[in-house]
Amino acid sequence: MRDLHLPGRSAVRSTRAMAATSQPSSTLAAIEILQAGGNAMDAAIAACAVQCVTEPGSTGIGGDCFCLYQPAGAEVPVAFNGSGKAAGKSNMAFFQERGITALDDESAHVVTIPGAIDAWATLSADHGRLGLDRVLQPAIRYAEEGFAVHGRTAADFAGASAKLSKDEGAKAVYFNVAGKVPGEGDILRQPALAATLRRIATEGRSAFYEGAVAEDIVATLNAKGGGHALADFDAVGGEYVTPIKTDFRGYDVFECPPNGVGVIALLMLNLTQAMPVADDPMSPDRLHRMIEATRLAYRDRNAFVADPKFSDVPVETLLSQGYANALAANIDDNRAADLLPPPGLPRHDDTVYISVVDGDGNACSFINSLFKGFGSGIVAAKSGIVLQNRGFGFVLEDGHPNCIAPGKRPMHTIIPGMLSKNGRVVMPFGVMGGHYQPVGHSWLLSSILDHGLDPQEAMDLPRIFAYENQVEIENGVSDALAADLAARGHNIKRVSGPHGGSQGIWIDHERGTLAGGSDPRKDGCAIGF
Repeated sequence: MRDLHLPGRSAVRSTRAMAATSQPSSTLAAIEILQAGGNAMDAAIAACAVQCVTEPGSTGIGGDCFCLYQPAGAEVPVAFNGSGKAAGKSNMAFFQERGITALDDESAHVVTIPGAIDAWATLSADHGRLGLDRVLQPAIRYAEEGFAVHGRTAADFAGASAKLSKDEGAKAVYFNVAGKVPGEGDILRQPALAATLRRIATEGRSAFYEGAVAEDIVATLNAKGGGHALADFDAVGGEYVTPIKTDFRGYDVFECPPNGVGVIALLMLNLTQAMPVADDPMSPDRLHRMIEATRLAYRDRNAFVADPKFSDVPVETLLSQGYANALAANIDDNRAADLLPPPGLPRHDDTVYISVVDGDGNACSFINSLFKGFGSGIVAAKSGIVLQNRGFGFVLEDGHPNCIAPGKRPMHTIIPGMLSKNGRVVMPFGVMGGHYQPVGHSWLLSSILDHGLDPQEAMDLPRIFAYENQVEIENGVSDALAADLAARGHNIKRVSGPHGGSQGIWIDHERGTLAGGSDPRKDGCAIGF
């Protein structure tokens, strides 16, 4: 039980159904759909659509989607990859002819064809009850009538103001008559996006990938030098994939396979399992070991994770506990490694997360993203759509697993998770935050399963992230703890913004209850009934 003298909040508990998201409006939409007879998939799509309106810096219909869905009674979740592909002209020759040697995350060249709407339509038809027409109504209402901007969303707008001001479409959609982005408590209306969502609700996926909306996106990107074509939209199609898993402390942890980095989250868990469990969840030993494990796991991420249709990704080896044990043997408890060993395998030539459990026991782990804040910063103004920059996961290097190519999916950072035991789902969970997500998954699960925290307590813990030769620590990490890590050789940097966000719903089968958590780093909440 948490110390009630300290800041924080208790896990939300209920007996029938629950939703946890990073926006109150989104959680409320999910509950509305559940109470109207929808299931967990319907509620997740409804919640996601609302967040595409009310949290536009994190997600949008111009982004991508991944999903793990475990129907009641199923021993293994259904996995869906709704990530978009590079345009047909996106080959090395295209960039070489234009003298482009590196990708710019605010250019048309990093806009892959959005896969979210195709994913929503497919998942709704195959696993939902109510249909897109019904589940998109809350999002249409918020886009048309407006919503009050929450604090974290306002901070995201402020942080991206300079980026958005470079694009005429973004200025038309997000800036007021005084030339300012929305602040906390302001009302933001998006009539163009409302009209687009209404067309999708009525006509289905074709309303996005054919006709005026697709034409608006292509024209917007072509005007900025992109090589996109309507034929690229005709070719969009997500796919069901076989989930991958590892065993952690007697539980099965499921992730989506590459091109996503779920395999690295599982490698992180295997590395955690190969090391001693610290006495305290915020002990310097635990943090030091996680830093060193992160450095090793992300070395392999950068070397091997790519679109498996274009590269031979060694998933089986990366998931091997023996491989993790060998990596963990490189970790010195007293000192950060000066240099990492080379990859031990042959080298082959901001986001929203939603967790829903319904009254029938169906569980949905759903994630939708634009990648960086407001994606590319490019907005197709006529349709009100902000466009992702997922193509920044590519590189312009011949022979690299993530070298850009037509019809290829980039390495993807968004990863839904599902925890099961003895063939029954225990917790749909996810951690937002771009590159942080594999670390976030391992940190969250280890905090719950190794240290006995409930989902909310685990989400409330301060976070650190070892990335690009430094260790980024949140303000919640004490000076004494930071000094201990620095003494072990880590390059410590306090960051202005927190690491990601998270949601999760723990299913207590013995007592017949649910316990949900929603990350304090975001504006959202969990609600159950």
